[in-house]
Amino acid sequence: MADDANPLHDNSAGTNAEQQLSAAIDGLSSLDADRMFRVLADLVGATTRTSAWLDPDKNRALAFKFDPSKIAAVPAPVPHAEIFVSCPVVEGVHLRFGPVARGGLRWSDRPEDVRTEVLGLVKAQAVKNAVIVPVGAKGGFVARQLPVSGERSEVAAEVLLAYRMFIGALLDLTDNRVGDEVVGPDKIRRLDGEDPYLVVAADKGTATFSDVANALAADRGFWLDDAFASGGSAGYDHKALAITARGAWVSVAHHFLQMGIDVQTDPVVAVGIGDMSGDVFGNGMLSSQTIRLVAAFDHRHVFLDPNPEPATSFAERQRLFDLPRSSWADYDTSLISDGGGVHARTAKHIPITVQVRDSLGIGADITSLTPDELISAILKAPVDLLWNGGIGTYIKSSDEQHPAAGDRTNDGLRVDGAQLRCRAVGEGGNLGLTQRGRIEAANHGVAINTDAIDNSGGVDCSDREVNLKILLAVWEASGQLDRTTRNEWMASDSDEVCDQVLATNSAQNEVLTLAAISAPGMTDVHARLLGWLELRAGLDRDLEALPSDSMLADMGANHRGLSRPELAVLLAYVKNQLAIDLGAAPEGMPSLADDPWVLSELDHYVPSVIAGHTGDLIREHPLRDALLATIVANDVVNRGGISMVHRLIEETSASAHEVARAHLAAWHVFGLGDRTAQIQALDGIVDAGTQARMRSEIKRLGERATRWFLRHERQPIDVGAVVSSYQESVSSLFEMVNRAHDQRRADVAFQLVASGDDGAGGLSDDIDELDRAFGFLDLVDVAARTGASLRRVATVSAAVESELSLDLLRHRIVELPRDDHWQTLARGALRDEFYREHAEITAVAVASGETSDANGAASEVEHSAWLTAHGTAIRRFVSTLEEIEGANQWDLSGVSVAVRAMSMLGRTASRQHSSPA
Repeated sequence: MADDANPLHDNSAGTNAEQQLSAAIDGLSSLDADRMFRVLADLVGATTRTSAWLDPDKNRALAFKFDPSKIAAVPAPVPHAEIFVSCPVVEGVHLRFGPVARGGLRWSDRPEDVRTEVLGLVKAQAVKNAVIVPVGAKGGFVARQLPVSGERSEVAAEVLLAYRMFIGALLDLTDNRVGDEVVGPDKIRRLDGEDPYLVVAADKGTATFSDVANALAADRGFWLDDAFASGGSAGYDHKALAITARGAWVSVAHHFLQMGIDVQTDPVVAVGIGDMSGDVFGNGMLSSQTIRLVAAFDHRHVFLDPNPEPATSFAERQRLFDLPRSSWADYDTSLISDGGGVHARTAKHIPITVQVRDSLGIGADITSLTPDELISAILKAPVDLLWNGGIGTYIKSSDEQHPAAGDRTNDGLRVDGAQLRCRAVGEGGNLGLTQRGRIEAANHGVAINTDAIDNSGGVDCSDREVNLKILLAVWEASGQLDRTTRNEWMASDSDEVCDQVLATNSAQNEVLTLAAISAPGMTDVHARLLGWLELRAGLDRDLEALPSDSMLADMGANHRGLSRPELAVLLAYVKNQLAIDLGAAPEGMPSLADDPWVLSELDHYVPSVIAGHTGDLIREHPLRDALLATIVANDVVNRGGISMVHRLIEETSASAHEVARAHLAAWHVFGLGDRTAQIQALDGIVDAGTQARMRSEIKRLGERATRWFLRHERQPIDVGAVVSSYQESVSSLFEMVNRAHDQRRADVAFQLVASGDDGAGGLSDDIDELDRAFGFLDLVDVAARTGASLRRVATVSAAVESELSLDLLRHRIVELPRDDHWQTLARGALRDEFYREHAEITAVAVASGETSDANGAASEVEHSAWLTAHGTAIRRFVSTLEEIEGANQWDLSGVSVAVRAMSMLGRTASRQHSSPA
């Protein structure tokens, strides 16, 4: 059909169709018919593209693209865009939550509710994608002409045909990039904006199809070429790299580290969902040679080994993993311990031996169970670890009905979160638990994150592959690089890419642990944060199973806070919203990329081999601004915590951009990255509680310094200039403090498990000083204002603190409660005033002195002279502190009086200094 004959090239066509449908609806009396026609009217109005007018082709499926926000009946969460594909061969949907989105395409075996399946998966994907540039997307298709009793090869051929037609239909509606120009597809009327970013990935049933998708993209000249589908023959093979399982295993290791268990050396009793042929289950169960897998199941078999020998069973699992298309039926049963075996799920009953009863905690009177009953018992077994590497939803909450799980196949065996007796859950697979099931399990003592946290490694790895290919395509297009060399570079960097991915997994677990520790005292903060996310990020508390404000208030009153699964959702929403905010600078404010120091954060993204050849080419990446925003958002939230950005915005009225820049400056000025790495190196050397307290001190200093820069430096700060102004001086002050600390090393804040651990004691002392280190910024400022040497200012400041007992007052301020928003603000105001007055008193004392030693330090004569000159005011202040201490009146009012007295002392000293003699 010619373009001028295409109804969708007439802007009035959609409106006329809606008017005709609306007129028909007005004459209806049936409520169902009325509802149906209104949905149809919405669909017409929401259609933004269609392939209906392309030339007929038996290999082309019909596709419609919708704006779901215009469809009243669409279930939440509402995607940014949806493509529906249909023809006799294939039917499917593709859901995207933003213009730059990515996620896998799966072969679905749920023709009656494929959209429900995909929506559930994309919801997890949207949260998982917080660590990468694209937001969540997911696609699913049903092969409609599968042979009823065909050979495996015949089924595979039909699925591949359906996949090809599904991919083709998606590309039919997608724009292309030609140079710097976005070009729309032929004969497609676009009623939405430009939309050239379509990236897909392997998923269930499509693990080997990436090369097929990339070939289709290349045939059409699609700009992403083989970056269109990650994981192909020229990409990162997730199963070979084991990246998804390794990422989830990081979570498992972290959970058990908090319990004092090293999963690489200590025995871990496990049950699992999946079989050894699978990427995630197989690689997961090969992550440690100390795993004692006592039971597992997939859709075909139930595996039971009640008392496995770790080395023998590990070797057999390795053999099955290496065996193509293996199943539990291939397991050498002579290696299974007494009472165990492999049973088909088609059996009517499975005998339950004494050994199986003991290992799975089954009642002594049980001698046989149906396969579903046995699987329920496996899920509820009293083991260390429940490892999910399979497909299906097996755990819900006790107040949910089975349909809430969206997986009818497993309704007969599903259990409740409260019934889990494992110590931890590792979610290598998606949707193994409902979110409410996770929360219930966590509230009953199970260590658990979410699937989006645990298995984000695969998504992260794929996105890095895509972004590296897009980067190197710049050189390929100019003839500076050939495809073979590109592939060699990427292969050489695969280990480093994996290390980057796993570092992200580790950082997310650490921020969740600190958040969980402080959660009982943060319910008011979290209530305000949730409200802000509802307004800014479209968070739906009911959909995400998050509590109302009144529920949070009750939790706080009972000394309970949000669980790890709930905090994981908050973490993702905060990161996603911050990345959006950082990607678009407020009017009149320079972008992140305009600050050379911030832009240099991109350089760490590129692995070393590629970086060695390309230099700073990453700064010309087509997705540069989005990449930078994502990197900075992840770093700021991982380092500062879930609520820091929101709280600082509340307290200072700064923008997200200003907070992020200030935090980057604070992190580098104090060298907190190096200290964090030192703490990380203590895994297994000191107890996890000590590490958490040390990390908490680093986080606290980072936040305080961020607040200081927001209030003392012109905004938005030039990060490089601020780092240059403060870093060297702060480092010098640390050296002074450490030299002084050597003489009182026995008196440390953190007691380590053994004296003399390599570097541990020194690091503990160093961390102990971070509470004081926040005052370093004021000392640098005083030195700049007075012209005195830094050493002199530091010495005078220490003398002032000692003589006035300011250390006592500072600790009393820190100990003030912050049970609600106003208490938190009052505490913060007093803290800021304390440091301000300490700095001012120090400045006056420095300015009033006339003598110093040869190194520029204030002399003892100078100290004595200043103290003598202000003796009356000092005695009055110290007397006030002693009176409050004696009455034990260190509440908000008592601390306020003390800080006020300190302020009066400062003004008195200042007046006396400025008055003529």
